[in-house]
Amino acid sequence: MTRAVETGLGIPHQSYGALFLRFLRFGSLAWGGPVAQIAMIKRELVEEERWIDPERFNRAVAVYQVLPGPEAHELCVYFGTLARGRLGGLLAGLGFMLPGFALMFFASWFYVTYGIASPVFAAVFAGVQAAVLALIIRAVHRIGKHALTDRFLWCIGLSAVAATLLGVHFAITLVFAGIGYEALARRNRMLAGAVAVIFALVLALAAFGPDGSPAPGPALQVATAGSPSVEALFGSGLRSGLLTFGGAYTVIPFLLRDAVDVGGWMTREQFLDGVALGGILPAPLIIFATFVGYVGRGPLGALALTAGIFLPAFGFTMLGHEYLERAMHHPGLQRVLTGVTAGVVGLIAATTLMLAPTCIHDVRSFAIFAVGLFILYRWHAKFAVAVVVVLAGAAGFVLYGS
Repeated sequence: MTRAVETGLGIPHQSYGALFLRFLRFGSLAWGGPVAQIAMIKRELVEEERWIDPERFNRAVAVYQVLPGPEAHELCVYFGTLARGRLGGLLAGLGFMLPGFALMFFASWFYVTYGIASPVFAAVFAGVQAAVLALIIRAVHRIGKHALTDRFLWCIGLSAVAATLLGVHFAITLVFAGIGYEALARRNRMLAGAVAVIFALVLALAAFGPDGSPAPGPALQVATAGSPSVEALFGSGLRSGLLTFGGAYTVIPFLLRDAVDVGGWMTREQFLDGVALGGILPAPLIIFATFVGYVGRGPLGALALTAGIFLPAFGFTMLGHEYLERAMHHPGLQRVLTGVTAGVVGLIAATTLMLAPTCIHDVRSFAIFAVGLFILYRWHAKFAVAVVVVLAGAAGFVLYGS
């Protein structure tokens, strides 16, 4: 039996358990990043079972591409909500994320228990870190190609790079990016000029300090070692989850700042290891947040940071998809989010520059990086990221293990 929702379409009636198991299977097969994950969901639920028509599916995808959070996960929550209401959405989202979370949780435990002190793992992850730089550069190019579509957005992106390297808080940068682009798009020259002047003053203060002397950049910030609280980890995850515009890679600068530059509970090398592990698991890349939380405060930290970073993805869909779908068509909001996305691209680009010395430190690591980047640009299969990470780990073992 089916329950009709549109002419010629229908959502199969199923128990909560069956719904959970269906999306658990999706999560177990979620290799290859968001494009492959979305294609898998579309093939089964839209093309084969015709839960909704392709036009409605495309509108939903467009909404989640604009909103923060992993799009494939949000689509699962969306379909679960269509099938069995909000509880169905919760179960579908949990089912999709559970396989990746469980694997990352185990990998985090293994890494902390055995990997940090092991020369073998040190050699493997030395190679992997070089590949991660290639992954991030490829992601910056891919996201930037779609986000930086005019000269004003390029200016916003480059300004965000400068602001990040000077140590300006990302929230300030993103607020100016959103307001500034909205003013430019509306041809409000007075407001756009005011935004530009104020942001220039912010950059000047960051560069020289209030007394005119050079101010320390982010690399000179003093990290406060120690385990973060569970509440702090949840807050870090929630803040990051609300700012992941443009894909999972956009969460990197926010978590890097909290965990490494300010919190100091992990090194940049460990952070890069977590990103690499996220790239080889069947899950949204954002699942590397579980690793960051585990290193910070063990199992409870992993649960807290993961819960915080996924909460917006559940909340946006379960509480107001129809409202958001209407709101996303508002021209003013679209322009603000477009500016914010350009700013986020700048944040990732600046983070890439800051991570480069950690990833590339000799001829061997540069060779691994160059080969990995070449493969990513030439090979577009859904397993490309996982293959590059695994090959880089093997190369690290050979080149650094002796």
